[in-house]
Amino acid sequence: MAFEDHLHHLLSAYIAAPQWVKSSVGGVYSAIPVSWRRGANYGQFSQRLARRDASSLADYSRQRLGETLDWAVTTVPAFRGVASTEDCLRYPLQVLSSIPLVSKQDIKTDTSRYLSDATPVAARLKTFTGGSTAEPMMFYLQKGVTRAKEYAFMDDFHARVGLSDKDLVLALRGRTVRAADIRDGKLWSYEPIKRQLILSSDHLVPEYMPQYVEAMRQWQPRFIQAFPSAICPLARWLADHPEPEITGRIKGVLLYSENLYGYQMKLLRDVFDCPVLIHYGHSERALMAASMPDDDRCFFWPQYGHVELVDELGQVITQPNVLGEIVGTSFDNRVMPFIRYRTGDMAMWSERPGHPELPGYPVVERIEGRLQEFLLCRDGRLVSICTMGAAHFDTLASVESMQYEQMEPGRFTLRVVTSLPLSEAVKAGIQHAVEAKTHGGCTVDVVEVPEIERTSLGKHRMLIQHLDMSEYFGAGNSR
Repeated sequence: MAFEDHLHHLLSAYIAAPQWVKSSVGGVYSAIPVSWRRGANYGQFSQRLARRDASSLADYSRQRLGETLDWAVTTVPAFRGVASTEDCLRYPLQVLSSIPLVSKQDIKTDTSRYLSDATPVAARLKTFTGGSTAEPMMFYLQKGVTRAKEYAFMDDFHARVGLSDKDLVLALRGRTVRAADIRDGKLWSYEPIKRQLILSSDHLVPEYMPQYVEAMRQWQPRFIQAFPSAICPLARWLADHPEPEITGRIKGVLLYSENLYGYQMKLLRDVFDCPVLIHYGHSERALMAASMPDDDRCFFWPQYGHVELVDELGQVITQPNVLGEIVGTSFDNRVMPFIRYRTGDMAMWSERPGHPELPGYPVVERIEGRLQEFLLCRDGRLVSICTMGAAHFDTLASVESMQYEQMEPGRFTLRVVTSLPLSEAVKAGIQHAVEAKTHGGCTVDVVEVPEIERTSLGKHRMLIQHLDMSEYFGAGNSR
């Protein structure tokens, strides 16, 4: 088994340790060859990624889907007896379509039903969903396999911008910096295993930006890995206080875990003048997708898992430009295979041709985020907040941050943090723009606030949605 899995239970203690502990322990650990740290399966998954022709990928994905279904119907109580081994291996797509969709609540109600009874307890790696979900779920990954697979696919993603494990990376992904709470303490720490300059996500206001910039000047990172809402305040500061020696050194910006809005993409590209890529994944490891340096659409790795889009009735969507929920079937988790798992995230198949470097990769125009990332109009239409960002409100292009909150159909509150007060004329302009954008479906109350609270993981919630949106899913497709 990989060292990574043996030591995984010590990760939180290592993260919380003083800098001198990280430097000494992490420095020694980072000297261990990558193949030892990640295990033999890492190399096997890396070889899987060498498949680059559409026909070979289709055959391989179909084979892995059949094997996954066979394992599930043979060893997992929730799926046992749904189909025969022969049907799973010969007709995997037909068998898959006959299996009901599985929700997070289904698994939380009786987790044991979704565990294979053919894998030993020792093979289970307990973990929990995180991110923006209000109801964490406990589930299991497979020791020696899941983390090795994740590393291999993430390395394939990093290679799209030339990032290797030898490069120093600036990381702004919600991590708390131990010394940041001490008076005059450093707002950064260095993590030697992943070679990350970690900046505090709790001090993203103008008065602390010079310290962040000084850390970048000292450590000279060449790549950035961040939540969009965390890197954008720093980018905005650099736009107003240019540091070409620092920004010119950045060769790629990789973004995770949050929706990226048009005005944020423009800001990052203007400031760093390099490829800005979007990554999509989730704790359950059912699916993974990402954009390309020359294409902002999201491409799903067909070697990682099987992706579907379904409508509000659970019917599979095959045509482009129709909003649907992303459903994933995981490969390579024999402890707890996720079969037709509802992610709660939304997307539309792209009608444009695929990418020449990714033949056979399923592609969506963009991933809209969860259903809770939609505003509900008074007539039942849904409007994604991806289309409601500051790019549509020129007067808000320079705000520090913003957040929507909806408690009733057709009306919402827009909170903004800004260094200069908004005039009544500006607020009226925003209200007019919202009505125009929603075709009269919504009105808005603009409220200025001193700050917007982040989640416990340092993420920014763009929308707090109090309405039950599942009742309305699909209403916006009738237009």
